[in-house]
Amino acid sequence: MFEKLIAKVKAEPRTIVFTEGTDARILSAAARLLAEGLMGVILVGNVDDVKAAAAKGGFDVSGAEILDPLTYEGMDAMVETMVQLRKGKMSPEECREALSKGNYFGTMLVKAGKADCLLGGATYSTADTIRPALQLVKTKPGAHLVSSCFILTRDTGDENLRTICMGDCAVNLDYTDTVDKEGNVVYSGAQKLAEVAAESAKCAKIFGIDPKVAFLSFSTKGSGKGGTVALSAEAARIAKEQNPDLAIDGEMQFDAAVSPTVGQLKFPGSPVAGYANTFIFPLIEAGNIGYKIAQRLGGYAAYGPILLGLNAPINDLSRGCDAEEVYRMAIITAALE
Repeated sequence: MFEKLIAKVKAEPRTIVFTEGTDARILSAAARLLAEGLMGVILVGNVDDVKAAAAKGGFDVSGAEILDPLTYEGMDAMVETMVQLRKGKMSPEECREALSKGNYFGTMLVKAGKADCLLGGATYSTADTIRPALQLVKTKPGAHLVSSCFILTRDTGDENLRTICMGDCAVNLDYTDTVDKEGNVVYSGAQKLAEVAAESAKCAKIFGIDPKVAFLSFSTKGSGKGGTVALSAEAARIAKEQNPDLAIDGEMQFDAAVSPTVGQLKFPGSPVAGYANTFIFPLIEAGNIGYKIAQRLGGYAAYGPILLGLNAPINDLSRGCDAEEVYRMAIITAALE
C-alpha cells in the first residue's frame, strides 16, 4: 500500500507543514521525508529551538523551512485574513494571539497556499487540530460535516480484508438531526451518516480498496429494533441513492458483513454482505472500540484518524505516536485529494 502512496507523492510533489517543529518524533520523520525526496517540509517553531532539537537528535532537517509565528513577516496580513474568515467572531488581537500558536499558524499557511497539507497532534488534542481547520480552511463544497476514517492493513488472512477502512471512529460522537429555529429538519442524522460513508469510500479508493460499504448494527435487515438500527438502515438507503456507483448495503451485523456464508444467509443477494471492506459505525463508541479491537487482537496496523470533508488535507496524530507513525501519516496526508 505504501509503495503506491510513495509513488503518488513523488509524482505529485507537495509541501507539508508540521505544527510541532521541535518534537523529536516530528524531526525524525521530517529528516526521513527530506532524505527520500518525498515532499517539501515546513516546521513551525522558534528557529533556534528547532535547530537545537534537530542537532540533539541527530536529525538533518537542513532542507526544511522553519517558520516562527512570532517573527513571521506576513503575520499582519495573516491576522487580517483571519479576521475576515471569522466574520466578527474574533477581534484582531484575538486572531493574533491564536496565530501565535502552531496549530492556528500552520493551518493558516495551508489556507494561504504556503503549504498543501498539514499534520499535527503530536502534542495537540484532536479538537485543537480540527478547530482551526474548521474555522480557517473550512469544509469543502457540498460537505456538511467533518468526519474521519482509519485505514487498517495486515499481511495475512482473507485478501479482501487485508486493507480495510473504518469510519467514523474519532470525530462525530453521534448523528442527530440539524434543525432550524422553527424546529424543521434541515439535515438529518441519517444524511450525515450517509455522508460519512461516501467520504470514507472515496478515501478507501486512494489506498487501493475497491469499497464495499457496510452500515454496521446489532441488527441485520430489520432483525433487531431500537438503538441506532433505524439510523443505519435509513443512512444505507440514502447512501445507495446518492452513490449508485458504489456497493453499499445495510444495516447489518459484523459477521454478516465479513462472512459470505452468514452474510448471504441473512442478506441474500447483497453485493456487500460477506464481502465488506469499508465499515460504517453508527456511534463513535462502536467505531473507536471496533478499530482498536482489530488493531490489538486482529493484528492490523491502524493509520488515522484521517480527517474527511475539509477543503485541504489536514490530519491528526495520536499523542502517543512514534516517528514511524508520523512518517507514514505524512505520506498518507500528502497523498490525499
